[in-house]
Amino acid sequence: MNETTNLSRPTTGAMKLAVARKKAPVFIKGRRDFFKYRELGVTDATGGLMRAQITSASQGLSRPTGWHYHACEAQFVYMLEGWLELEFETGEKCRLEAGDSVMIPGGMKHRETATSETMELLEISLPAEMGTVACDPPQ
Repeated sequence: MNETTNLSRPTTGAMKLAVARKKAPVFIKGRRDFFKYRELGVTDATGGLMRAQITSASQGLSRPTGWHYHACEAQFVYMLEGWLELEFETGEKCRLEAGDSVMIPGGMKHRETATSETMELLEISLPAEMGTVACDPPQ
């Protein structure tokens, strides 16, 4: 028996199919000069409701990033290769390795403290437009 589920979606417009090919990557300028960002077409396909991209590094992080937060609803990170160390305003530190993930609520202060020499991760944000705001370290 075939059943159709009516999924509730925001009414900001029709979504489109998006196919991204590894053999034909589309690189975009990102937040950090030492990372490469590969756009997966989700921003356009969702009318800006969501962004998905692959972030990669061919040279490890030489020093921690500054404390910052993202102006968004949420940021999801899934490690594909290598590792990434993060520190959060809660005092929690975590090392994400291939197969690990983290969901960071919008507005949560954090910083990247180290990466493996090479790494690759999938990052998804809601909405697509995700501002990065530098901030003081948590107390």
